[in-house]
Amino acid sequence: MTRHFLLAVLVAALALSAALLAGPASPAALLGSGIAAGTALASLAAFRAFARSPSKPLQRALAVFVAMFLVRLVLVALGLLHVHRAGGSVVAFVVAFFVPYFAFVAIEGGLVHALGRRAGSPA
Repeated sequence: MTRHFLLAVLVAALALSAALLAGPASPAALLGSGIAAGTALASLAAFRAFARSPSKPLQRALAVFVAMFLVRLVLVALGLLHVHRAGGSVVAFVVAFFVPYFAFVAIEGGLVHALGRRAGSPA
C-alpha cells in the first residue's frame, strides 16, 4: 500500500508541476490535474480504509474503484463546465486531467491486483 501511495504522490507532484508550466492555460490545467490527483489520493485512502478488511477485500476494493470512478465522472463534468464558463482552455483541462488519470488508474489497478494476490484463491 505504501509503495502505491508514494508512487501516486510522485505522479501528482509531476502533474501539478507540469500544470504550473502551462502558461496562460495554467488555471485550467491546474484544475484538471488537481482533480485527477485529489481523487487518486482519496481513492488510495479509501482502499486503505475499506479494502483491508479480512472479509472480501477484493470486492470492497472493486467497490471503491467503481465509486471513485463515478466521483471522477461528476468532478470532470463540473470542472469542464467551470473552465468553459470562465473562458479557460478546455483542452488544457482535459489533457491535464486524463494524462495523470491513466497513470493513477494503473497504480490503483496494481493495488487491486496486489490485494487479490494477498487474498489468495477461494477454497
